[in-house]
Amino acid sequence: MSFEKVKRTLIGDSPGKTTELSYFRIGPENAEKKVYLQAALHADEQPGIMILHHLAPMLKAADQAGELNARFVLFPMVNPLGMGDIEFGQHQGRYDRDTGVNHNRQWPDLYSAVGQSLGDRLGSDERENIRLVREAVACWLDGLPRVKARDQWRYAVASEAYDADYVFDLHCDDESLLYIYSVPQQRETMQVLANYTGAVATILAEDGGGQSFDEVWPALWIKLAKEYPDKAIPMLTASCTLEYRGQIDTFDAMNSEDAENLYGYFQTEGLIGGEAKGSPIQAPAATDLRATEIIRAEHSGLLAYCVELGEKVVKGQKVADLIHLDGEQAFEGRTAVIAGTSGIVLSRNTNKYVWRGAGITKIVGSEILESRAGLLLED
Repeated sequence: MSFEKVKRTLIGDSPGKTTELSYFRIGPENAEKKVYLQAALHADEQPGIMILHHLAPMLKAADQAGELNARFVLFPMVNPLGMGDIEFGQHQGRYDRDTGVNHNRQWPDLYSAVGQSLGDRLGSDERENIRLVREAVACWLDGLPRVKARDQWRYAVASEAYDADYVFDLHCDDESLLYIYSVPQQRETMQVLANYTGAVATILAEDGGGQSFDEVWPALWIKLAKEYPDKAIPMLTASCTLEYRGQIDTFDAMNSEDAENLYGYFQTEGLIGGEAKGSPIQAPAATDLRATEIIRAEHSGLLAYCVELGEKVVKGQKVADLIHLDGEQAFEGRTAVIAGTSGIVLSRNTNKYVWRGAGITKIVGSEILESRAGLLLED
């Protein structure tokens, strides 16, 4: 049994900016499997903090009862730098102020870092290959410069995640239903996760663009397997982004149930014993990210939706009106916002005043869209 609360000091780039990163390590130190969970990487997305607030004591109790078969690492608030990003009474938290980079973008390409150096060392022993790869990643991470607070923070997080068998990044959308992002190679385990979480969609892409946190860990193994097909390379890691509805959906009772459902998923994976928890359903099958349409505003205006979350729409159907706020049609004219695919309405924008290029809604369909190429994720 083991329960540890870890605190790391992130030395600020200027006086008054030093902060603390706190997280938990729970479960047997010698466990064969490791599970990594984090919340609020986008610091303005807080449902995950509440979920891990409920999950941590459940895992602690399971550890005390000898029911944990894996080592769990939980970062309930993984981005204290973003949590401190408050301006004119409004919390920001999505972008690094120094670089302008989205906190969930430009995580390292681990294959480029270590892949080429491993070719002659990999062989037919899968377990040994896993050890060699993770050892190389750890060595590379240790060699990274850690002068600025952002670099210290990213190192601290990556050094806990790199050797995990499961990496779950808890986010939320704007106004949204619950859904999952992952890679096609993890389709089966993500279906089980969707069943337990009640996800209305599981959206898959091997490379969504931007090197998001959840993609960099399985990407290493995917690229190694392609580069060295004659070597014993397993499909690690089971990694995903869990979009826990919308930003306002931080509620004690709801997120407590979310924690129980996650716990139940880990039980069905054999990572936790004891009395079964969670209420699994039969979630919809996964779809390609290129089949999800992100409708954007053609011009600035005031949004008037005519569809609800979860509603099924057909291609060509009006999903909203955009009321003109300037020009000849100001305050009188409307532009119809039309669905470019058939599917379900997954998310909407809580800000009804939008500007050119702003996201209006996501529609999850089954038909791959020609317009969906290159960078597939929103920034």
